[in-house]
Amino acid sequence: MLVDLVHIITRDGVRLDGIYQTPVSVPDKRPVEAVVCVHGTGGNFYGSTLFDALAERLLQRGCAVLRINTRGHDLMSNATTTRGGRRLGAAYEVLDDCRHDLAGWLDWLRQRGTSRVGLIGHSSGAVKCLYAQAHEPDASVACVVALSPPRLSYSWFESSDRGVEFRNVYQQAQALQAVGESESLLDVRIPLPFVITAAGYVEKYGPDERYNFLRFLDRITCPVLVTLGEKEIASNMAFRGSAEAIAEVAPAVAVERIADADHFYTGVREALLNCVDRWMQGV
Repeated sequence: MLVDLVHIITRDGVRLDGIYQTPVSVPDKRPVEAVVCVHGTGGNFYGSTLFDALAERLLQRGCAVLRINTRGHDLMSNATTTRGGRRLGAAYEVLDDCRHDLAGWLDWLRQRGTSRVGLIGHSSGAVKCLYAQAHEPDASVACVVALSPPRLSYSWFESSDRGVEFRNVYQQAQALQAVGESESLLDVRIPLPFVITAAGYVEKYGPDERYNFLRFLDRITCPVLVTLGEKEIASNMAFRGSAEAIAEVAPAVAVERIADADHFYTGVREALLNCVDRWMQGV
């Protein structure tokens, strides 16, 4: 597989890396000229077998594929910036900064003459695609595919069967902030197992629900597809009830529930690919 290793410097000075693939042939009709693939929490541009499968299908359809890092790539990273080194990664990122990251990558495509782009994000990458397009819409984005976006909702988590556990972790993070330990790392298990700073947990999961995609989904003007796995809906509160909630707040958004699918669509990738392929052909 031949790829081009590429990088950008975001408008706030962070270097991000990715890979760019072009199709062997371009048909007369294709859903978009290029697709940007956005990883989830702790992911990166090269490690997702889910995006391997998606990229292969998209290239067959004549779409170029740009697989990117956001500044939240990997659990922790030493970022290169115009102001020197900086500690970043999923443990330290501020999700709002995804606007800078996606704007930089879309500009990179625009400089190469690409005018019609699809965004495909997985997990928190799906939230980033939705958030960026709602808060800083880019005219080149023709569609957004959000694969299993978690509902980052304080009220939803608090009222769930793991509400006590969630409140305990949130209060622990708040207490660390109150004594000046905002950068202290917490090894959390809710809503998923990962490591995050106290400040990051409060900012990401706070009661203002800044990143609850249900609050801004209806602001996105381009076509949107959300996919959810039946297994993840049954096992994780971050996905439970999302399909019904989306239908209520943004009825124009397409929602597909994939049978027997966990968060990574293990064993049912073909069903997911067919779903995304069919929907994008109609955009």
